[in-house]
Parts: sequence; C-alpha cells; structure tokens
Amino acid sequence: MSSGVVVGLMSGTSLDGISAAVARFSDANDGRIDVDLLAHTSRAYTSAQRTRLTSALGAGSPSEYCRLNFDLGGWLADAAIEVMAEAGIARDDIAVIASHGQTIWHEPGHSTWQSGEAAVIAERTGVDVISDFRVRDVAAGGQGAPLVPIADAMLFSSESEWRGLQNLGGIGNITVVPPHGQLESVRAFDTGPGVAVIDAVTRAIRPDLTYDVDGKLAAAGKPNMRIVAELMKHPYFSAAPPKSTGRELFNSDYVQKLISAARAAGGKDEDIVATAVQLTAESIGDAYRRFIPEPVREVLVSGGGAKNPALFAAIEKAASPIIVRHFDDVYFDGEAKEAVAFALLGYLHVMKRPGNVPTATGARGPRVLGKRTPA
Repeated sequence: MSSGVVVGLMSGTSLDGISAAVARFSDANDGRIDVDLLAHTSRAYTSAQRTRLTSALGAGSPSEYCRLNFDLGGWLADAAIEVMAEAGIARDDIAVIASHGQTIWHEPGHSTWQSGEAAVIAERTGVDVISDFRVRDVAAGGQGAPLVPIADAMLFSSESEWRGLQNLGGIGNITVVPPHGQLESVRAFDTGPGVAVIDAVTRAIRPDLTYDVDGKLAAAGKPNMRIVAELMKHPYFSAAPPKSTGRELFNSDYVQKLISAARAAGGKDEDIVATAVQLTAESIGDAYRRFIPEPVREVLVSGGGAKNPALFAAIEKAASPIIVRHFDDVYFDGEAKEAVAFALLGYLHVMKRPGNVPTATGARGPRVLGKRTPA
C-alpha cells in the first residue's frame, strides 16, 4: 500500500447525511498509527432521501430495499468524489474507499445488514471499495459493534492516562482506552441513544425541524425526571457490556411512548425535547458509573450530538466528576471522526490486519473486516 491514502464514508443512525473523509495513514514506531486528515465533507440528506431511509428502517418492500441499495451507493459515490476533489488527491493515489454504508437492521450477535452498493461506488469512482465491515465480526460470534474502538486505540489514545471517547451519533457509544492504546485492555459498548430519540421527538412535534437546532428547544424546557427514570428501567441500560443497540430498540414506538407520557404530564414541546435530551445524558452518566471501573478522568465527545449545547451541558452534569471535553479541542473536527475510523478499517483490510477489538465486540478473536469490490 504505497500511498496510505484512504477515503472513508459513513452514514449513521442519525440519518442526517453522509460524512466523507480523506486520510493518510502510516505506522508509528510504538504500534499505533499516525493519521493526517486531508479533507472532510458532509452531504446532508434531502427530505426525500431521509424519508426513503426512514421508511426502509421501518418496513420497506424487497423492491424498495433493492432500489435504495443502488441509489444509496450512488449517493455515497457522490460524497467520495466530492471529498477527493476537495483533498486534491488524484484517483490513482487513493488506495481504497472504505464505505460503512447505512445500517438497515442490526441484531447484535445474530445478524447485521448495511446498505449502499459497493459495486456502484467502485463503478462511479474507479477505485476499489471495501464494505460490509460488520458481518465478519458477527460471524465470529461478536456483536458487530462498536467498530470505532480500533481507531480510538490506534489513533486517539493518550500517552499517559486512560481516556474515554464518546460518540454521539444516532446511538451513543463509549470506548475506554488505556495509555498507548494497548488493544487487549480496550473496552467499548453502546451507552444507548445518542441523538436518535432527540431528533425523532423534535421531528414528531415540530415537523418543520429535522433536529433541535443549537439545542434551543431543550434549553427552553424542563425535563420530566420521572419519565426519564421510567425509561431508564429498560433492561438494555443495566445489561453488562459487551453490548450494542440501534433503532431496533430506540424506534418510533419508543419515541411515541416518551411523547405520550410527557403530554399526559402536561409537558410543552420544549419540555418533551428536554426530556429526550436528559434521557441520553442520564444513560451516558449511568453507563460510566456502572461499567467504567478504569481511572478515566477525561472523556472526549464527538459526533453530531456534541454540537448540541443543551445535550453537551446535560452530559457534563450527568458524567461528573469525569471531565467532558469536545474531541475537536484535542484533534480535528469531530464530525470527521467516524469517517476517519472506517478509513482506518479500510487501511487495515488492505494491510491484512484485524479491524475488530474482541474485548469490545465479544468476537472469538481478531478478524480482518470487510469485503473488497475491485474497480
């Protein structure tokens, strides 16, 4: 792999759009990997695209799934072409494109399904594509998630202290990384909802909004702690890691349950959104107290939810005494982090090196992840 340059593509559970990054990787002397972010772009989904994706996550027909798979491959290819142009990197200098695609269904430990046809991306870009990263871990008895911990360990570990890295996409997940990122000590798990419930609640009560812009609705409301406590009784939150979750649990029925309970208690729109925010914050704080015995003093937060001031403030309070900081303050734009992580998985695939962390996913052992589609 002469160039070490990989394009990473990610479409997450928040359904806000596609994140694309161009990164150059090189092996460091201490076993970790150095990364240079060359470019990053985000392509927001149109309302029509988001509607199709949301429908597929509900109950699409075989025809709809098939068409969406190819169309999404085209949307991912557009994002790859755009970020390659922004980086000023020639197609021949790109080793591979690593595409996570969009998760349609995920049953931890049983099966997983990501859409976004790799052959379409390869055909449109003229670059080899690595895709379907999660299935091998599931086949090896793992949860298939989270997969970002390999990047957290190899790229973002501290020199001297234990560190937590919290992602706030549609689903929230935490990676606990020892100094120098020794993989045998890395742990990770999904804490519960990130912004999936917050965004869905916002769209349900304010159809003109796709999300709570700048957390203004939540900041103007008061959370109903009784409802939060009731929702926190779900077995997922008390289940011990390794564990992962998704929209299969935090779905429209879950959202309607929250809204109905808040309405019955006399909650205004702002109070309902504030309650959803508090649910995410409490689930994260509770997870830290229950499942992180390591001496973690600091957590770096990234993902779309990190941009929500109301959510960030609520997490700061719920996680205390652990210090919560923005990932951006230490590294690069946190919006690029997951795309960079999957670019790393593409790099590791080409180098024939494992991409999963068995202590995080529960797999029987390390596995090379992904399937290669030649250009």
